[in-house]
Amino acid sequence: MSSLALYRRYRPETFAEVIGQEHVTDPLQQALRNNRVNHAYLFSGPRGCGKTTSARILARCLNCEQGPTPTPCGECRSCQDLARNGPGSIDVIEIDAASHGGVDDARELREKAFFGPAGSRYKIYIIDEAHMVTSAGFNALLKVVEEPPEHLKFIFATTEPEKVIGTIRSRTHHYPFRLVPPGTLREYLGEVCQKEDIPVAEGVLPLVVRAGQGSVRDSMSVMDQLLAGAGADGVTYPMATSLLGYTDGSLLDSVVEAFATGDGAAAFEVVDHVIEGGNDPRRFVADLLERLRDLVILAAVPDAAEKGLIDAPADVLERMQAQAEIFGAAELSRAADLVNEGLTEMRGANSPRLQLELICARVMLPAAYGDERSVMARLDRIERGVNFSAGTGAPPMQYVPAPDAHPGAVAPAEAPAAPGGGPAAARAAVRNPGGPGGPGAGTAPAPAPTPAPAVQAPAPTPPPAPAPAPAPAPETAPAAPGAWPTAASAGGGRRSGAWPTATPAGQGPSQPQSQPQQQAPAGRPQAPSQPQQPTAPAPAPSGGLDPRMLWPNILEAVKNRRRFTWILLSQNAQVSGFDGTTLQLGFASAGARDNFSASGSEDVLRQALAEQFNVQWKIEAVIDPSAGGSAPPPPGGGSGFGGGGAGGYGAPAAPSRPAAPQQSAPSQNSQPAPPPRPPAPEPPSVSLEDDTPADDDPDLDESALSGRDLIVRELGATVLDEFSHDQ
Repeated sequence: MSSLALYRRYRPETFAEVIGQEHVTDPLQQALRNNRVNHAYLFSGPRGCGKTTSARILARCLNCEQGPTPTPCGECRSCQDLARNGPGSIDVIEIDAASHGGVDDARELREKAFFGPAGSRYKIYIIDEAHMVTSAGFNALLKVVEEPPEHLKFIFATTEPEKVIGTIRSRTHHYPFRLVPPGTLREYLGEVCQKEDIPVAEGVLPLVVRAGQGSVRDSMSVMDQLLAGAGADGVTYPMATSLLGYTDGSLLDSVVEAFATGDGAAAFEVVDHVIEGGNDPRRFVADLLERLRDLVILAAVPDAAEKGLIDAPADVLERMQAQAEIFGAAELSRAADLVNEGLTEMRGANSPRLQLELICARVMLPAAYGDERSVMARLDRIERGVNFSAGTGAPPMQYVPAPDAHPGAVAPAEAPAAPGGGPAAARAAVRNPGGPGGPGAGTAPAPAPTPAPAVQAPAPTPPPAPAPAPAPAPETAPAAPGAWPTAASAGGGRRSGAWPTATPAGQGPSQPQSQPQQQAPAGRPQAPSQPQQPTAPAPAPSGGLDPRMLWPNILEAVKNRRRFTWILLSQNAQVSGFDGTTLQLGFASAGARDNFSASGSEDVLRQALAEQFNVQWKIEAVIDPSAGGSAPPPPGGGSGFGGGGAGGYGAPAAPSRPAAPQQSAPSQNSQPAPPPRPPAPEPPSVSLEDDTPADDDPDLDESALSGRDLIVRELGATVLDEFSHDQ
């Protein structure tokens, strides 16, 4: 194999082989066809973009025996001398102005220039790095450049055309060269690798193009270095990232997912891995900023890859599209701004690791800042929390009081939504969970002038039809097979003042009554009824585990392994079928199913099942438009992102309008119902005025805490001082 460098072995010999400079090569070829060649040219542009190469091709075109021609024959003496590996021509003189830019060199050139060419049509001077010629040297050349002999041509090549004095620049034809586009350069590098017969991994070429920064020579030098160190399996992606110093894509995926989920432990583990691996923190921040830039573009333009706005392999694009979907637009823009500011601050910093950790902390703590973008980022987190609790296509969430709530609290049939949509309603529910009935009521606050619809007196109607069987008590009612367990269906009660339980509308312990006249009187809690399933799921095989009943636990096990997989499953998937060996997951869309298969999430789910439940189920992903949002909120507060939202509890879902009342129907449970209890006597009707408690009512809780005492008892806080807002 030749010992020449890669960029020398593949140096173009004709204008047709020059890539990315059509705005220069096309006019030059047309000038050669028209025989309107100037006596002096100025080629300018960034390094390695083809200035000197184009000057040699122009000299070859001028001195060809069939020329001047835009396509040299390649067979004459002049073409062979000026070929890629030719000995060079005595009539084409290349001068490095960095070492021959003085006035004496200019005088010597001027004296020799008047001698005719030895065997070619023209005598051509190629002055490289022309900006290094001194002002006196340019002035010495001025006369011969302005009025040269017929056989003399000048070609100046420089990266800084503004340093060429104006009197010289005005006497030349100026052609500015540009950096080569990434797509064009990547295709060219792929052709070179095919000619070298060395396999290259798919993700390597974008790294080489990025390292070359649009320069063909620099990119060819980097590619030559990688090919020189290639093993039996060619140039691999880990080899390229370690040799070029770029951050591995898995680290960028991990830190972006940590930002999206607010997982500080995962983010700082990535930082530790970067430092312990010997990577440059500044390069990691620069690569992270590049990734956030791609996510911002993907969030704004979903088809950015087809439009050429993002240059990345197909598998990386799929991961970035999934990451862009779990970010809010404001939060993503804020993260990019903070990383950009941190990269500027890291220049000259004594502790790059500390700066990197501070960048991660600022991105994940929008509540620590009061500027507009931080407020918008917090609203994005609240909205994402609501979406992750309810899921795509799942029934909306409503808040239902506990069975042992205050006697005056009644589950509202229709809770008024706060103005502004989901986030405003979520904030209202967090700030006043108890409503007018106190902390334990658990109802959404209603406007003061208008009474809640649930406590209005029922209109006189005909007597109701006898029910087939009385509804069982909530603490003994068995759950339907395949139904998701809720806090209200647990056996034990709950202390007063606890947070209300979020359950999907239409599946919670409180259902709209079948007839308006069957509404419970005001002042008494309504007994929860059996959940009504629109379509009964297929029964699981007897004698084994039922994945529908274990689905919340499966999601929790997946969450501990990889949060991205947990987000994907909790938003878009539910159990569609199970035959004892194959677990069928229904996804709401084809894109969600493809993301699940392509991102390695299937392996994460399979490992979680094997580790936590000791089962080896096959997993089959199908499309089910009714799927999505099957995961209940995680235990311990929070909705979706575990700690995202106000006060670390997560954003509760906004109350919504329940389904239309339906006629009572026998329960569809496959399990036998417990023996019915004797029906309670019908209580007398009570008007709204009689239901108002008196001051000496023994049911009133006079020992309820509020304000400072409640914070100290429930949160274990220490109150330093109190401020009055009246001043």
